[in-house]
Amino acid sequence: MVSRTWGKLGCRPAETRPGQPGLSGLAMMARRAPGRLARADIDPAPLMLGNDVLGDCTSAGIGNHIRATAALAGYQVAVGTGQAEAFYAASTGYVPGDPATDRGGVEVDVLTHAARDGYALAGQTLFPLWGSADPDDLNGLRNIMAGMGAAYLGVRLARADQQDGVWDTTTPGDQTPGSWGGHCLLAWAYDGVAEDALVTLLTWGTTQRCTWRWLRSRLMEVHGLAWRQLMPAGGRAPGGEDWDALVAANADYLEGGLRTGRALPEPGKGPGPCIPFVS
Repeated sequence: MVSRTWGKLGCRPAETRPGQPGLSGLAMMARRAPGRLARADIDPAPLMLGNDVLGDCTSAGIGNHIRATAALAGYQVAVGTGQAEAFYAASTGYVPGDPATDRGGVEVDVLTHAARDGYALAGQTLFPLWGSADPDDLNGLRNIMAGMGAAYLGVRLARADQQDGVWDTTTPGDQTPGSWGGHCLLAWAYDGVAEDALVTLLTWGTTQRCTWRWLRSRLMEVHGLAWRQLMPAGGRAPGGEDWDALVAANADYLEGGLRTGRALPEPGKGPGPCIPFVS
């Protein structure tokens, strides 16, 4: 029986773009990830950022990644609902006040927009470095969480996930991935790496727990973000050659489009239908 009021969904089907940055070649991805990532003493302070009234989870996810990154460094960054909604409009083609244009976003296109044009806040605009990883590589996902603060995910939620409690594949109901819809959220911490160990997600202004087997069944895309402007001196993560490689991959992707005439995605122009919210 459904008792919780959920936010809106707005992650469109996963897409890839020519030359988009990847993480699989980084040294950090080849390491054995920590057996647990305990962060109970750190409050990432996730916010709803309009995702209760709009399908702007792709924008809210970036805004909350900024806040999670800051929390890990011992401070916090103000991200307002109006700023998240403005980025949603700029990165997806949503027209404020026109519900017909509230169609969600394609994660790689939203990340491209953030890297190229920034995520504007009061008094500053932040520009992420980003890269994509294989969603079947859970060790790599854990390394992104440990080394880049949180993982930016696209998941296909099932109707069974509309129930309260831990998200798991054993919950009664329709377990078909995508039967509820597509959603963007962050993976923040985990208690262990066994299939039934619990993972802490950041979504809809709060935390949500799931099992690894649930996450394995729902994942459609995995991305890592890094914010040079938010990192304290000497605190680059990923560091060393990995950092340089990520900088180069992002530069090649953005500048290569201009150099070769390859078109980078425009807001709202990504192919594919929106995954609808199913009540």
